[in-house]
Amino acid sequence: MYYQEYAKVLVSVDVIVFGFDAGKLKILIGKRQLDPGRGEWSLYGGFVGADESLNDAAHRVLFDLTGLRNLYIQQVGTFGSVDRDPGERVISVAYYALINVKDYDDALRQQHNLEWVIVENVPKLYSDHNEMVQMALKLMRTKIKTAPISFRLLPSLFTLTQLQKLYEAVMGEEVDKRNFRKRVKDMDFIEKTELIDKTTSKRGAYLYRFNKRAYDEDPYFKL
Repeated sequence: MYYQEYAKVLVSVDVIVFGFDAGKLKILIGKRQLDPGRGEWSLYGGFVGADESLNDAAHRVLFDLTGLRNLYIQQVGTFGSVDRDPGERVISVAYYALINVKDYDDALRQQHNLEWVIVENVPKLYSDHNEMVQMALKLMRTKIKTAPISFRLLPSLFTLTQLQKLYEAVMGEEVDKRNFRKRVKDMDFIEKTELIDKTTSKRGAYLYRFNKRAYDEDPYFKL
């Protein structure tokens, strides 16, 4: 009964899902299944329900997409250009999420007709979705220096080489191996185990794990 004199605007959420696989940072994209823009490459999203908060809608969309809960998710920003959607006046709030690719059921990816695409090779996406991806990547590059979000992209046990390759993939640049490992080994919350990964060489490499309790007690973390 209120605000009848004002035009109604649709609100949606779009999710940029990052994964790390084969030494590359990737995102999930697919071909749009509806008009306008049917057949164009796009992020995965959905409209916000009348009884949902923005965060609730983002978590719902993410669960529908991955079947996974308790994922790391962060709001990227709001995109509201008047002509961003030729169908209706739609304001979209973008989020980015981090998942371990090995935890993601590939059958679910195929069900949604999605593909993992290397960040550097992302094609032209629908509307302003490329802008969303770039903003999400910028935010993640800042966050990864001050918070342990990188471990959300790795298995629970990982090698230092995997950790370094992930950091390089996110930052888009190589780092000095010796200095990187020295800094990592000075961090009490990255624990060396007695387990050895022999999948890449006969000699193998020690496996490490993230200790959340130790991290919570270290206020000076910076990779």
